[in-house]
Amino acid sequence: MRISKTIAETRAAVRELRAAGRTVGLVPTMGALHAGHVSLVRAARKQCDAVVVSIFVNPTQFGPNEDFAKYPRTWDSDCALLEREGVELVFAPGAEEMYPVGASTFVEVECVSDRLDGASRPGHFRGVATVVAKLFHIVAPDKAFFGQKDAAQVAVLRKVVRDLNFDLELVVCPTVREADGLALSSRNRYLSAEERGQALVLSRALRRVEERIAQGVLESAALIREAQEMLAAEAGVRVRVDYLRIVDPSSLEDVADVCGGALVAVAAVVGTTRLIDNVVIEPRK
Repeated sequence: MRISKTIAETRAAVRELRAAGRTVGLVPTMGALHAGHVSLVRAARKQCDAVVVSIFVNPTQFGPNEDFAKYPRTWDSDCALLEREGVELVFAPGAEEMYPVGASTFVEVECVSDRLDGASRPGHFRGVATVVAKLFHIVAPDKAFFGQKDAAQVAVLRKVVRDLNFDLELVVCPTVREADGLALSSRNRYLSAEERGQALVLSRALRRVEERIAQGVLESAALIREAQEMLAAEAGVRVRVDYLRIVDPSSLEDVADVCGGALVAVAAVVGTTRLIDNVVIEPRK
């Protein structure tokens, strides 16, 4: 496994892969890797000849009072995991490599980036769109792999790929969960045992929505009301719900019902840790 810290070295390594006739899959990460990331790496391995993983805790997607400084950094274990998975190249730049002195150019996706997490974290998706556009430009992958758990991010990045004419396929892989339903996240390690138990209310609320849809309840307002009642009853004082919304998966705009398909998304702060989760509802036949 090759490790690159610079853009020039990364481009040279990818050129070598291309010269050997190999297709390239990119898995962008911020490190602190877990089984969800492994699922993306394995999907990339199945669909591409060579896998590139980026590890970069991107400062521009964190707000001034967020957890950039304490975001988990587990470099040695990350590299060991990626080597076991047969990754060809790890791109791990420093902030000064990705954002040279005086950098003032950003990618901003109007409207979509102001919804769901974008409404709660102003500037977050500008940072995400900018760094991912840079990674696409540097690596020029055939396919890039992201998790469904970050559904709002996926919607923003689909717009980036389309609007900026990136010649790649964006592949979205299913959310990976613990046996009890908790969606895997690098931030889960912040949770105490008690908080982890309380965090399960997010996936339970989403399952309640799915159950009620299967029973024929299709109006968003009714579904949201039932899920909110569950959250209020079970969440406890250390869980502060940020949003629970039923939206169009592409525009992230609210929808009146789920007949045409929908994204049911929830975000909450458990203790001091912000968690997100969602389920996709397929269109009714």
